[in-house]
Amino acid sequence: MMPTAAQARVGERSTPPAPAPAGARRRPTTGAINRQTHPMWFLAPAFAILLVFFFLPTVFNFIYAFTDWSGFKSEINPVGLDNFADLAASGTLFRALRITVVYAVLVAIFQNLFGFGLAVLLERDTWLNRLARIFFLIPVLMSALAVGYIFQALLKPDGSLNQLIGAVARSPFDYAWLGDTTWTIVVVAVIHAWKWMGLAMLIYLAGLKTIPEDVMEAARIDGASRWRTFWTIRSPLMAPAVTFNVATALLGSMNGFDIVQATTGGGPARTTEILNIFIFRTFGQGLFAQATTMSLILFLLVAFMAFPVIYVLRKREEIL
Repeated sequence: MMPTAAQARVGERSTPPAPAPAGARRRPTTGAINRQTHPMWFLAPAFAILLVFFFLPTVFNFIYAFTDWSGFKSEINPVGLDNFADLAASGTLFRALRITVVYAVLVAIFQNLFGFGLAVLLERDTWLNRLARIFFLIPVLMSALAVGYIFQALLKPDGSLNQLIGAVARSPFDYAWLGDTTWTIVVVAVIHAWKWMGLAMLIYLAGLKTIPEDVMEAARIDGASRWRTFWTIRSPLMAPAVTFNVATALLGSMNGFDIVQATTGGGPARTTEILNIFIFRTFGQGLFAQATTMSLILFLLVAFMAFPVIYVLRKREEIL
């Protein structure tokens, strides 16, 4: 029986077309190429701004550290390592370095203790805990200078804190919280940690949420106490959050300026004069080369402290 014309057309439509030879593959159109390259062009303005306002000033800052640039001279001449030798001989460099390291370590300890404690307390997703999280995030959004000036007013000998303590103790209390050469750096570090503890709380909350619930349930079935579960299960699984918070706290406090300047200005008796405060004062005195030398030293200090700390914490994550 001969196939009809309709059957022949159906057979033609059902037969798949023969594949094109490998050499005859269609090349991407100009529009497709442009769509692939557009994202890089979108990044160009951001990189241009970084180049002009960050990278170039940083490079010139490092170059001027090896010159005699000053507000009292009209010419700039290279002097090699003389600026570094003068700072080392005067003793100001090592004092500022010591104060900066002590301040950074204190801030990292307090900020992580406050943040982790808040995260554990506010872990349950209730409306009251959500409200408390917003409350503790408010200082993160505030200006650091504003926070410093608020605490400066609160901690004066006749400030609100001493008045409150005196009212509770029923006797006058006028302790100079920002005037003690031994404890002022601890007080300023607590203020710095208070401002940023909300951010640390968020990171730790995110880490707590990633812990599998079946692991916690298995520990409870095995009879593990809440304390043992916390130290043997939850703490090791929080290692990535600890790494991030410790690194950011160290980097932020070593580059700190606003809170120290607003509360003590480097006093009393220069006991809170961290590197950035010293750089600010030196630059204001017209000693530009010495100030840029200190900024280069600060950059190296941040690099030499940050990378080993991050490496050790990352190795701890692998072990845990």
